[in-house]
Amino acid sequence: MKRIFLILNLLFLPLLINAQKQPWQGKFEPIDNLITPPSTYRTASGAPGRDYWQQRADYNIKASLDEKTKVLSGEETITYYNNSPDELTYVWMQLEQNVNKKEGESFGDAFGGVRDSISSLNMQYLTRAIEFPAGHTIKYVKNASGKDLKTLVNQTMMKVFLDSPLKSGETTQFQISWSYPITDRSMFMLSREGYEYFPKDDNAVFLIAHWFPRMCVYNDTEGWQNKQFRRLGEFALEFGNYDVEITVPEDHVVASTGSLQNEDQVLSKQQRKRLDEAKKSFDTPVLIITPEEALKNEQSKSSKMKTWKFKAENVRDFAWATSRKFIWDAQAHQFSDHVTMAMSFYPNEGLPVWEEESTKAVVAALEVYSEATFEYPYPVAISVNTSNIGMEFPMISFNGGRPKNGKISDMAKAGMIGTIIHEVGHNWFPMIVSSDERQWMWMDEGLNTFLHQRTVAEKYPQFSHTTPKSIVPFMNGNQDIMRPIMTSSDNELLTQFGANFYQKPTVGLQILRNSVIGKELFDQAFKEYANRWKYKHPNPADLFRTLEDATATDLDWFWRGWFFTTDKTDMELSQVKWFRVEEKDQNIEDQQKKTKIQVEGQDTKTVATDFSGGPEMITMTETPDNNYGGFLSRLDETQIRNNLSGKNIYEVTIKNVGGLVMPVTIEWQYTDGSSETDRLPAEIWRYNEYEITKTFVKDKEVKQVVLDPNFEFADVETANNSFPKTEEASQFDKFKEKKN
Repeated sequence: MKRIFLILNLLFLPLLINAQKQPWQGKFEPIDNLITPPSTYRTASGAPGRDYWQQRADYNIKASLDEKTKVLSGEETITYYNNSPDELTYVWMQLEQNVNKKEGESFGDAFGGVRDSISSLNMQYLTRAIEFPAGHTIKYVKNASGKDLKTLVNQTMMKVFLDSPLKSGETTQFQISWSYPITDRSMFMLSREGYEYFPKDDNAVFLIAHWFPRMCVYNDTEGWQNKQFRRLGEFALEFGNYDVEITVPEDHVVASTGSLQNEDQVLSKQQRKRLDEAKKSFDTPVLIITPEEALKNEQSKSSKMKTWKFKAENVRDFAWATSRKFIWDAQAHQFSDHVTMAMSFYPNEGLPVWEEESTKAVVAALEVYSEATFEYPYPVAISVNTSNIGMEFPMISFNGGRPKNGKISDMAKAGMIGTIIHEVGHNWFPMIVSSDERQWMWMDEGLNTFLHQRTVAEKYPQFSHTTPKSIVPFMNGNQDIMRPIMTSSDNELLTQFGANFYQKPTVGLQILRNSVIGKELFDQAFKEYANRWKYKHPNPADLFRTLEDATATDLDWFWRGWFFTTDKTDMELSQVKWFRVEEKDQNIEDQQKKTKIQVEGQDTKTVATDFSGGPEMITMTETPDNNYGGFLSRLDETQIRNNLSGKNIYEVTIKNVGGLVMPVTIEWQYTDGSSETDRLPAEIWRYNEYEITKTFVKDKEVKQVVLDPNFEFADVETANNSFPKTEEASQFDKFKEKKN
């Protein structure tokens, strides 16, 4: 037994020498204690389990817009399916319009409070000096027999008490009558819906969203998802079928979720003819309503009304837009078993760029996202122009970006196109892969931005797009206020949520795809996740587990560091030592020139800062028999010596300064002008989370060693990534160089 221990001690001596001297942080430990445990509903592989269930809600809605008072009124019948194993005595519903009430949470002071020379708009954000009515008025809630149901409203949530318990597998139906004043979007910050007023022609574009009382999600991990709507965290919604009638002024045009059911009643003969042409046009958009027709339509306001009818199947929400100002174009896109109509609606203020680019951008998103996940399943994909925002709903999105006096800068144009791609892309995340936006904004924004940036890179290579370098300023920011990605949506700072919930998850997925897993395997796994969870409600654990399950890669170290901490990548190339093995048959003169390796504890020479001193010569001794333990065979030491003859041995020491473990990429630049790259997996940090040492044998002499040469890992400090150190030019030197 003593001999076995001796052998083990000899074998593991190098590990003990290199063990970390700082506190162990468990960076490679499983994250099971940080995520939802698997169950029969959600498996350990990340797939829905055999007992997975989710609720369903079907809606039959009739709504009417009073353009003069700007009040929307409606009646709806909800059919609610209890697919859970639980008995329900009440249900929760969302009343998001209540957030617009004066007492609702506002972000008016997010970018500074009262100050001298404050603009009137910022003062309106802060004080709501100009009052406006807001919020849902619930006229009644009745059961299927017409009996009033008791309700209680708590801010943006309404509790409906059922007249009898709804047992597992049963269905209930109830009716709601409601109304609310549509808000002027310019009156407060972060307005996703409302109307935009155009003073020049005294018209408005109405963006109608969060407009009807909707069922909250009830699921296996949270029960009722009835967190209050506080603007930043968006929505958690159930899937269902919609039958919607929308009554608007006769000269309005409606863009909506779903398929139009009564073209003959709401479109002119010429408009129907053009729409039929568009259904056969797969390369170029066809104008259904021309700019000239839209201008003419602006000039008079009809007092008559007409009703547009739409149906939508298996969607989690329903939104629409209406105006007499709309130009309308459409183009067909062929999928394997169906055609989707890509459409754009925009006022003349959007010309010429919206006519040139909007529907083209819709098609670009349809192509890339469908290839990366699953084919877009719905009959329409609509982009509606508005000011300032980008906001998504099933089959329809509201997108900012307009020229000024018909002109738009390249940067503004890129922003507009990127917004359209991003919002259309939300049809996949979260409109179909239906994650909980109110709890985990990054699950829809991050995954969607990942594919949005991929679409821009593939379809618009002339535009800049997110890369690991993009997130460096954020990750190198103030750690005292920084939150990890795994922070609930409403708890993030308004100044940081874009970087933390959009960009950082995007860069994380780029690192996994390009530098950890590999594109082909990652793409298959990402597609697996999308298809496993389409029309379902995934949680973060389901994504994490699926990507590991489908790639055979332990990624817990990555999830832990990138998603659960605010650590940053900062790898320092602290030392490179150059050695050669002394030749036994060296002549006396060469032996006199050799430099002996120093022994710890002795006086040592100054640590080399470059390769000018040449290699340090080391001797190789024969291996003592007791080092072989019980093995009777012996290495061919002459062969080892011959194989290393004339070779350059480089010992590289790398420090983890930033705390985030990552793979290590080392570029060797040789004196003959050539170069090569070695890649080490992140697991190299398992035994020492703070510092690693690795030895390489090279035929050629090295001129410079560089870490992360292609900037794959968002390293926040590149000045310590090379040996010899590369002096970075000062700001003054950069300015002089630019001037010259």
